[in-house]
Amino acid sequence: MVSDIKRIGVLTSGGDCAGLNAVLRAVVHRAVLGFGWEVFGIEQGTLGLMERPVGARLLTVEEFDGTLLRRGGTILGSTNRGNPFAYPMPDGSVVDRSEEIIEGYKILGLDALIGIGGDGSQALLRRLAQQGGINLVCIPKTIDNDVGETEISIGYDTAVQAATSALDSLQPTAASHDRVMILEVMGRDAGHIAIVAGIAGGADVILIPEIPYALEHVAQKIDRVRRHGRNFSLVVVAEAVKTESGDPVTVKSAKKHRYGGIGHYIADRLADHIDAETRVTVLGHIQRGGTPDARDRLMASAFGVHAVDLLAAGKFDRMVGWRNRGLIDVPLADATAQPHVVDVNGPIVATARALDICLGDQ
Repeated sequence: MVSDIKRIGVLTSGGDCAGLNAVLRAVVHRAVLGFGWEVFGIEQGTLGLMERPVGARLLTVEEFDGTLLRRGGTILGSTNRGNPFAYPMPDGSVVDRSEEIIEGYKILGLDALIGIGGDGSQALLRRLAQQGGINLVCIPKTIDNDVGETEISIGYDTAVQAATSALDSLQPTAASHDRVMILEVMGRDAGHIAIVAGIAGGADVILIPEIPYALEHVAQKIDRVRRHGRNFSLVVVAEAVKTESGDPVTVKSAKKHRYGGIGHYIADRLADHIDAETRVTVLGHIQRGGTPDARDRLMASAFGVHAVDLLAAGKFDRMVGWRNRGLIDVPLADATAQPHVVDVNGPIVATARALDICLGDQ
């Protein structure tokens, strides 16, 4: 089956990350040069479709001259707030604005839509597509790498590199001052960044939400490192790691609570167990920004091309992905059903244990 598509939309939704502009470049090049379609970039995610006139603009091949391939963030803007089915209003009420988004799609005269987002964004886009008869294909992007049914999401590799570079910088100052350096990295539902960067950066302790921990095990590891003659230790902790009793650690931001503070929690509790100074670095949004690395640009290009090809073949309600060293596409319902978390029995965790890295459980 070959679809009768002439005009498509593309949007970036959820938190930004490196590689999004590379996806947009691939979509535009493949759609325009490969099929002669028009591509409209929708601004600020689904918020652009709520605006009147609709917040969108025609994207051209000339715009993507190679400069944007190297730029972090997204030229279209994005949003990670405002569920369109329960949109918060200034008076504190919530309203269903889904039909406004569907109407915006129709005003643009679009034949199909490519949504670039994480699992939450994809689930909302799929619901909108089913309600409005929108031909939808999604591309996974999240630094957390927790989208189901794909081994890699856009932005993850660059985030891991940022965390690894942070450990490279923390090691010399830790050694200079006989300190325990704790690096708190992002990871809302999964510890992929923490465990991969921790292994690559030579961490002594890695704490991830998938593995319960005890502070006494962490303290014992730090003590063993010192008894073996090294005067410093590196600890990596994912932001979603809870307290020993299972309570989330959050900070208040923009009238709501979000993950953050587990690094300082660990440092405070370790003070009762170890005879060493601790310092905490919260890496934060540095992991989202910056120049996308080569792998993120490659995956972005491959995903963008494959998404357009799916539309051309009339294959909708699907997400592109990467598995077993190759491109795949899966039903969107499967991709959003379960998050992709760290396999506690998998090779990455086994590697960490074989390197005598403490994961907090022993």
